Amino acid sequence: MDKLIKQFLDSSTLGQWLHGNNLGWLISERIIDTVSIIIGSVFVYFLGKYLLSWTIHYSIRSTAKHRSWHRKDIEKREKTLIQLTRSFWQIIIIFYVAAIVANKLFLFDLSPLFASAGIIGVALGFGAQSLVKDFLSGIFIIAENQYRVGDVVDVMGAAGTVERVGTRTTVIRDSEGNVHYVPNGTIQHVINKTMGYSMSRFSIYIDPSSDISAVTDIINATGQELAKEKAWQKKIIDPD
Repeated sequence: MDKLIKQFLDSSTLGQWLHGNNLGWLISERIIDTVSIIIGSVFVYFLGKYLLSWTIHYSIRSTAKHRSWHRKDIEKREKTLIQLTRSFWQIIIIFYVAAIVANKLFLFDLSPLFASAGIIGVALGFGAQSLVKDFLSGIFIIAENQYRVGDVVDVMGAAGTVERVGTRTTVIRDSEGNVHYVPNGTIQHVINKTMGYSMSRFSIYIDPSSDISAVTDIINATGQELAKEKAWQKKIIDPD
């Protein structure tokens, strides 16, 4: 295919113009091979993203049929796993394209680098222990379903909504809009306030002379009426 493309470009007006202006190297076999691989990698990347998302969606939905998972829990689980797997997939494609470009354009063979994975592992053991710890901790957090994207959590003093669970850090946005980046390896205690169900508390200011019993009855009656509405029946466990 690459040779046919090159022959076509060489015989076309564009190819003749490039050769006439000393730009023939732009349609050399090496450049065409590299561009073809990059285009193919982009296609594979997006196809892989779709297949990963579909696989995760299908797997979780199939599992949810046999468990009493709430719809929101299913959506959070899906979103978290999709983000993590897409990050892995993106890293793999980037490394692959970088290796191909280095080999095709600069004649630099990266295979000895990959072959020396044992040496790299030793270097990681001494020089990047915290990075490996963060990575493994992130894997266990996802596997144990400690929290998901969208959960309200309190992690090592950072309280807020989980925006992203990455391979190295967890991103949390608090009620004031501040973003906290918590390394996964430092997380030892997690308080998940929205796992399965949560409690809503409201502050109601009343006049000091009000009858507390009457106010309490009104609040309870309002909660019970709200729990009977069709839109809230499955969302409210106990209105009192």
